[in-house]
Amino acid sequence: MMLFQSMKMAMKSILSSKIRSFLTMLGIIIGVSSVIALVSIGQGTTSQITESLNSLGTNQLTVNITGRGATTSLTYEEALALGDIEGVEGVSPVISGNVTAKHGTENTTVSVEGITPAYETVQDFHVQSGRFLLEIDTEYRQKVALIGSDTAQTLFGTGDPVGQSVQLNGRSFKIVGLLESKGSSLGGSNDEKILIPISTAERFLQSKGVRSITVTTDSADVVADTKTRLEASLDKKFNYADNSYSVFDSQEMLETVSETSDTLSMALAGIAGISLLVGGIGIMNIMIVSVNERTREIGIRKAIGAKKLNILMQFMIESVVLSGFGGLIGVGLGLFISWAVGHYSSMNVATDWNTVMISFVFSLFIGVVFGMMPANKAARMRPINALRND
Repeated sequence: MMLFQSMKMAMKSILSSKIRSFLTMLGIIIGVSSVIALVSIGQGTTSQITESLNSLGTNQLTVNITGRGATTSLTYEEALALGDIEGVEGVSPVISGNVTAKHGTENTTVSVEGITPAYETVQDFHVQSGRFLLEIDTEYRQKVALIGSDTAQTLFGTGDPVGQSVQLNGRSFKIVGLLESKGSSLGGSNDEKILIPISTAERFLQSKGVRSITVTTDSADVVADTKTRLEASLDKKFNYADNSYSVFDSQEMLETVSETSDTLSMALAGIAGISLLVGGIGIMNIMIVSVNERTREIGIRKAIGAKKLNILMQFMIESVVLSGFGGLIGVGLGLFISWAVGHYSSMNVATDWNTVMISFVFSLFIGVVFGMMPANKAARMRPINALRND
């Protein structure tokens, strides 16, 4: 009965000054909503990056050649020879560049990659119609091409591009296959490209040698050992020159992204948590003002028999109700912001319900901690001194 009466009086006091109560809750609202929105956006972005890295394969290594002096690349044969290293399952050398693609009156600037047939299995890139490139295409430097789904739509509309020709920098290539849609990755869109035989690309793009090679290992367990052997082979090739190549390991990048994400999420939550502390200080300030304004009320209640616990509970409940309502509104606002960002932008958003719960509980904790001093001040007030107050 005492608890119910205290809650009733606390609610009456809050509702009697609606604007002041809302402004008091504002710090809590901003703090809770900021924590939820920022952590959700941060985790969504991390999830998006992780998916992109996973799509590359956890048993995949990417070699980029920068070279030194006269040797700035590997020959096609040297790139294929990396497949003889223990632990290597497949090798896919790539020569890339940008060209102007034209069909009829339509034209666009598109990325062109010179590849080998191994690209299909190593990069997990397949055709939805037509055929993939063959060894004979590479051997005889055929002017054939595979076209990405977005590029095909730009140049051919809804028509089937397989069997038709496309002009690349004025040279005619026959389209033999339409690639499956792969979406975007860290390197950009996978659907806005054209693939041609690597031997054809070497002359067409006037790019001598290979500077980018994708290597798959027998399994994810041997990636580290295979990377060591690969680096030893490349060191020997470039006479141990510094910065002549780099080997990208998707597993290491996943670990780095995960660690960075955790650190970033904690930093964002910490920054937003400052708003909660500021909101708590606001609650304490308003509660002190409320105690001073209601000194005579406290004196009268004590004079007619109210105990210290009754007064303490009344003001503590008032403080917790303020922070609790602020926390609830903050949760709703934070979830709305997260939804709006995910719905109206290209960013991924992942709501962490543990963060939502922790934020709300922390807002209640703020109410208890910062309401303690004003409530204790009211409870310790002597009736005779309180009644003297005007």
